[in-house]
Amino acid sequence: MRIGHALLVCGSLLPSAATADCGGSFPAFLDGLRAEAESRGIDGAVAAGFLAGARLDPAVIRADRAQGVFRKDFIAFSRALISRGRLETGRARAAEFADVFDRAARDHGVPRGVLLALWAFETDYGQVQGDFNTRDALVTLAHDCRRPGLFRPQVFAAMELWRRGDFDPDRTTGAWAGEIGMVQMLPADILKNGVDGDGDGHVRLKTSAPDALLSGARMLAGLGWRPGEPWLQEIVVPPTLDWSLTGLGHRMTTGEWAALGVTAREGSLAPGLPASVLLPMGRRGPAFMAYPNFDVFFEWNQSFVYVTTAAYFATRLEGAPVYLAGDPEPGLSGEQMIRLQERLQALGHDVGAIDGILGERTRKAVQAEQQRLGLPADAWPTPALLAALD
Repeated sequence: MRIGHALLVCGSLLPSAATADCGGSFPAFLDGLRAEAESRGIDGAVAAGFLAGARLDPAVIRADRAQGVFRKDFIAFSRALISRGRLETGRARAAEFADVFDRAARDHGVPRGVLLALWAFETDYGQVQGDFNTRDALVTLAHDCRRPGLFRPQVFAAMELWRRGDFDPDRTTGAWAGEIGMVQMLPADILKNGVDGDGDGHVRLKTSAPDALLSGARMLAGLGWRPGEPWLQEIVVPPTLDWSLTGLGHRMTTGEWAALGVTAREGSLAPGLPASVLLPMGRRGPAFMAYPNFDVFFEWNQSFVYVTTAAYFATRLEGAPVYLAGDPEPGLSGEQMIRLQERLQALGHDVGAIDGILGERTRKAVQAEQQRLGLPADAWPTPALLAALD
């Protein structure tokens, strides 16, 4: 099952001159798209042909508003997504496309485990790519006034893909948010990072694994992937650690962490690199060292639990063991999390949307309040914290 992007971020969006042009009459909206397409240098016949038959898809809006899967905690989420079958299939795909993964590492510095993890989570290795009409999904989200600045440019990018013969407005399908292919990329990112991996003269991410994998690798490299460096590593943290130093907002060198008693569960910490101690379920749960490459996963997807799970799965595919789950304190229900976010917002913290999802901004606010109240500041919200804030 594909897990949709939570608040998509793809780092190469084209700027839109008409981000406020949304909502209202749909025919008038399409007229505006055609006019802007021509102002961008897109042939009028191409724009008109692309938009012919376009329709609003209410299922896209429903999907955009409902991403409850991201309310799961890290242990529940990772156990749901990481299975023996996905691991075995990943190893089989690694062998099947060994030359493609070697090329991705050579040309872009991206390890096979990272590409395999994204391939697995996005589309189950290409098996479930989504059945939403991509043109209609993009037009619907551009018409919707929640994030038109993100999606309107993608409509014009899709027009260009159609002109090149790599898109069919009536038949190209994908995810509800307009991503296409085995690793789910938006049209503007395909234009910028698409690679003809199989040499057929086209970039077709839906049907060609070499095209999809090498395009994904090129995109990750463009987003700042640092070749030869780790991204996530399981660690053991001492019970005496100052928990307020943990979290993605706090970074020290691995040498400084080692001086505080932090050790690698297997092997050793990467020498000299800046890193953060990541405790996705608090001081009593799993513990990881997050290196600079971990940040790149957030450029692919903004969900904290998705990113952490994908990065961890990539380490599993590279040979890491199952993480130590520990004995985390009980967390909050969805309703309790919403109440916590409301309290944190009332206290002046920016937690983003009040959605019951423990994202990075909510974690930062939780840690600040834990520190203020004299609680262990490990960014894991508990009923005790909620009671203290009520």
